Amino acid sequence: MSLTSRIAVYPALELDGSWTEIRNLCAADDEVEEHPRYNIAPTQPVLIVLKEQGKKIRHFTTMRWGLIPSWAKDMSIGNRTLNARSETVTTTPAFRDSIFTKRCLIPADGFYEWRKMGSVKQPYCFEVGEGEVFAFAGLWDEWRSPYGEIIESCTILTTGPNSLVADLHDRMPVIVTPDKYDVWLDPDVNDFGRIRDILKPYDANLMRRYPVSRKLNNSKIDDAEAASPATLDTPTQGQLF
Repeated sequence: MSLTSRIAVYPALELDGSWTEIRNLCAADDEVEEHPRYNIAPTQPVLIVLKEQGKKIRHFTTMRWGLIPSWAKDMSIGNRTLNARSETVTTTPAFRDSIFTKRCLIPADGFYEWRKMGSVKQPYCFEVGEGEVFAFAGLWDEWRSPYGEIIESCTILTTGPNSLVADLHDRMPVIVTPDKYDVWLDPDVNDFGRIRDILKPYDANLMRRYPVSRKLNNSKIDDAEAASPATLDTPTQGQLF
C-alpha cells in the first residue's frame, strides 16, 4: 500500500492570493495554470518546482506522479514508485541518482489518508497550519521511450509518521520547511549529510486533520465538494446493542 495515494492542490480561487501564495512560497515566476485540483491520483500530472544545474532561477513545470528512472525498460515501474522511503533512498536503484542531483518541491495544501471503518474507507485531509500552501520533498527523473518520447516523472519522499498521522498510517510524506528550500533544490548540493535532516516528520503541532467526503474515494471525482469537511455518523445508544 502506498503512503500518499492522493494529494490536493486546491487554493480556492475566490480566496485572496491563493496562486500568488504558491508563486511566492516557491519563488518561481513561471505562469501557472490556475486550475484547482482536489484529488490528484497516481500517474496524473502534478505541479513541481525545480532548479536546473548551473542556474539560479527556480521554475514550475508539471510531471507525471510515479517516477520512471532513466534506465527503465518501460513505464510500468512508475506505478510502484509513487513514494520513496527516506531511509533507503540512497541505495534504492530507482532513486539513488535523483536524490543527489534531481530533487524538487511539490506544492500542495493537503494530502489524504484513509481509516477503515467497518466496510467503508473514510478519507481524512491533512493540512499545515490553517490550510496554508506547503511543499513535499520530491525527486524527479527523465525517461525516453523506445519511440523517442521524453517523459518527466516524480516521486514524493516519505518518513516515519508524526503523532497526527500515526493512527492512520505508519508513514507520512516529507514536508520541507521554507528555510530548507534552497538547499533542497540546489543540484550542486550532493552531500547527503546536508539534506538528511530535512527528511524527518513534520511537527504535528503545526498541522491539522479532518474527515472529508467519501466521494473522494473515487479518484475520478475531483471537485470542491469531494474535498469538503464531513461530519462522521456517530452511532446512537440504541445502535450499540
